[in-house]
Amino acid sequence: MTRFVSHLLFAIFFVTALSGPASAQGASDDLSAIQDTIAGQIAAFRAGDSGRAYSFAAPTIKRIFPSPGVFMQMVEKGYEPVFRPRSYAFIEQQVIGADDAMQIVDVVGPDGSAWIAVYSLRRQPDGTWKITGCQLKPGVGA
Repeated sequence: MTRFVSHLLFAIFFVTALSGPASAQGASDDLSAIQDTIAGQIAAFRAGDSGRAYSFAAPTIKRIFPSPGVFMQMVEKGYEPVFRPRSYAFIEQQVIGADDAMQIVDVVGPDGSAWIAVYSLRRQPDGTWKITGCQLKPGVGA
């Protein structure tokens, strides 16, 4: 595991410990919903479904990229490993407080290169999780 991921996980767990306990079932449901959100967006990218991919973006992202087409262009140019991954696996996740989460994803890009994608998500007023950002870092073997 890279030093970046180790430090990130420590920070997540530290903040979470300060925020107090959560119900095990609620946390499990959240983690499943978070992974479903990311998997749904990746599936939409793979299918070329810009409207569906855009639907997983948080309002803050939609303000920056005001249409599905503009959003897809940005992802295709700057986030190719998650836009067209050969494979991906969820490795670490954490709900931080009541409404924020972080999900770390091990990604193999279309060219076979290894990446770590760190997704941030926020729970919306309707209870759904939306993606607020994704940071890519070279993974082991990259």
